[in-house]
Amino acid sequence: MFMKYIRTLSSIVAVFLCIPFLQAQEEATITVKKSDMLNISIKPFAGPDAAIAGKVVANDLDLSGLFSIGIPERANFIVSATASGGSLQGLVTDNRGTAVLQKTYSANTRTAAHQFSDDIVATLVDGKGIASSKIVFVSNRSGAKEIYSADYDGANQRQITQDGAISVAPAISPDGSKLAYTGYQSGYADIYNVDIVSGSRSKILNFPGTNSGACFSPEGSRIACSLSKDGNPELYIVAANGSGARRLTRTRGVESSPSWSPDGAEIIYSSDERGGPQLYRISAAGGVARLVSTGYGYCTEPSWSPDGKKIAFTVRQGGFAIAVMDLASGASRIVAEGQDPAWGADSR
Repeated sequence: MFMKYIRTLSSIVAVFLCIPFLQAQEEATITVKKSDMLNISIKPFAGPDAAIAGKVVANDLDLSGLFSIGIPERANFIVSATASGGSLQGLVTDNRGTAVLQKTYSANTRTAAHQFSDDIVATLVDGKGIASSKIVFVSNRSGAKEIYSADYDGANQRQITQDGAISVAPAISPDGSKLAYTGYQSGYADIYNVDIVSGSRSKILNFPGTNSGACFSPEGSRIACSLSKDGNPELYIVAANGSGARRLTRTRGVESSPSWSPDGAEIIYSSDERGGPQLYRISAAGGVARLVSTGYGYCTEPSWSPDGKKIAFTVRQGGFAIAVMDLASGASRIVAEGQDPAWGADSR
């Protein structure tokens, strides 16, 4: 990214989608208290691919915001590895020399290093790492706005769409195999689905009017989106192939930016039915929507955290900023400048 907002709560990041991926742009940093970090030391890695693997792991652990990396004498844990020819042998010991993580990874050097980093997080802090995450982002580097993918740290960038027209708002399926996005090849906003491996593409929603804001459900079989086929943009749920459109909202406003709850039971979205855009929750089965009181006058682009406890969203106070709301307490706070947040797998 890169790294846009990667240090904002460690892994809330600004993107154009509804699951935890990052967008390659500028970096914003927040301060994490040293007392909250675990002291570790990284020994120089061994093997022909040591330089690459060591750099990747050190960067992953630093960006996690969970570790203070220093000298062995002050470390609670020591990280080491041997990287060679598609294999990485990772080892983490405590300060008495007892192995707490010992594992061999069979993958290319960067992938294996990211996997090792995620296992370090899981082992030492009982959390989920984001180092193996992929990102999608929009860039106009080819002349038109196209969608690209990359490793979470910005490496291995690859162009996914080659439409020669505006392609925006990418959303990845939970298993990472599909990408839904809004494209303007026809001159209108339609929703397309792309197989990320094969590159095959199909247009799944092209109703008259606007088709936008696709977001996959947690199990991947449904898509929430905004369609204006019946007048103003309303919230709909369709099957992942675009069939069976079912309307959820009926207002005079504009409904947009749907995001699913982790259990797939609810959707949070933005609507301007009361004037300025605010956030609402509605059952995925339908029913009456409930206003979410955030304390801000302009709220849009909500993103539900994987643990179900928080909502990240965009607010406008002069410029645009990203806020996070704790659903249990109702408390909200601004965490960074920017727009369109999405969560990392660790919900931090």
